[in-house]
Amino acid sequence: MPIESIPKFTPPAAKLWDAIPTDTRKRLLSNVWCGKCRHDVTITNFSGAVKGGDLLLVGKCAECRGDLARLIESKGSTGGSAGG
Repeated sequence: MPIESIPKFTPPAAKLWDAIPTDTRKRLLSNVWCGKCRHDVTITNFSGAVKGGDLLLVGKCAECRGDLARLIESKGSTGGSAGG
């Protein structure tokens, strides 16, 4: 997996990212849905920030270069309810 730029993380995001095992990080980066390509792709040129206690990666699709985002829920996150 080529890395086009060094990821930029806020300090809290870097702490969350560093807590994720390397093999899991690779899977997360290579399994991001692209609405334009309509399948899973690899996120490139990404940055990370914490939003609502979760890690948000924002970057580009490796195939079409479109904008992508990947939300990685933290262990303490309760998430939303699917019922309604």
